[in-house]
Amino acid sequence: MENTQDSFVICRSPPLEALLLDIDGTMCVSDPFHHRAFSELLQGLGYNGGVPITMEFGIKHMAGRSNEQIGRFLFPDWPQARLDAFFAEKEALFARYAREGLREVAGLGALCRWARDRGLKLAAVTNAPRPNAELMIAVLGLSEFCQVIVTGEECGEGRSKPAPDAYLRALDLLGASPDRSVVFEDSVIGIQAGVAAGMPVVAIAGESREARVVAAGASLVVRDYQDTKLWAALDGPYAAAAANGAPKVVDGERSVEPAVSVEI
Repeated sequence: MENTQDSFVICRSPPLEALLLDIDGTMCVSDPFHHRAFSELLQGLGYNGGVPITMEFGIKHMAGRSNEQIGRFLFPDWPQARLDAFFAEKEALFARYAREGLREVAGLGALCRWARDRGLKLAAVTNAPRPNAELMIAVLGLSEFCQVIVTGEECGEGRSKPAPDAYLRALDLLGASPDRSVVFEDSVIGIQAGVAAGMPVVAIAGESREARVVAAGASLVVRDYQDTKLWAALDGPYAAAAANGAPKVVDGERSVEPAVSVEI
C-alpha cells in the first residue's frame, strides 16, 4: 500500500465496511490519567530514586503498551504475582481518575454517528485491560457504537500490539474483511499492528510526531476527527456516489454500496 499523505485510499477494496479504533490516545485523551496513576505508585516504591517520572518517559516507554510489556520494562526481576498486584492497584487508580475527567479526542462522537448512519461496523482494539477498556468507552458515552471490544491480553502471551492478533480477532468477530476496513491509531506499536493485520492506518498525531507515525506505516496523519483531510477521505466518496445516482443511506441501510476511495 502506498504510504503517502497526498493520495489516501480509505480501504483497499471498496466499499468500506468497518472502522477499528484503538482506545487510549485514539478515542480519548487518557495519558494524563495513566501518568498520574503510574507516577504516584512508582514514586511510592522509590523508582528512579524517588524522582517522579516525566510525561515524556511515560509516552516513550508505556503509551500503547500492554501491562505485560510495561511490567517487563519497569521491573524485569519481579515475580508475576507482584506485577499482578502492582497493576491491579494502578488500574484501580486510573479508573478512579478517568471517571473524573476523561474526554474524547475531538470529533470522535461525530465519526461514530457517521459510521452508524452508513451501516458500518465498529470495533475498539486495545492493549488496555478489558475492565478499563469498557470503562473508558462507557465514560465517553460510546458503548452503543462498539459492536466489539478486543484486548491484546486476550490474544495470548506476547500477542499484544505490535502483533496483529488483536486486530485480526476484531475482524473475525465483526465478520469484516481487512481489504474493506481501516484502523485508527496513535502509537507506533499500534500502527505497526494495524499494518501487520493488512489494513491502512489513520494516525492521530500532532506535528511533532508525524514523521514517526508515517515511518511506522501510517497512510494518513490527522490531528483529530475534525481534520478536513479525514472527512475528505470519508465523506467525498459517498457524496460522489450520491451524485451519480447511488441510493442514499437511510437508518444505516443501503442497497448499493458506494466506492470508498478518494484523492486528497
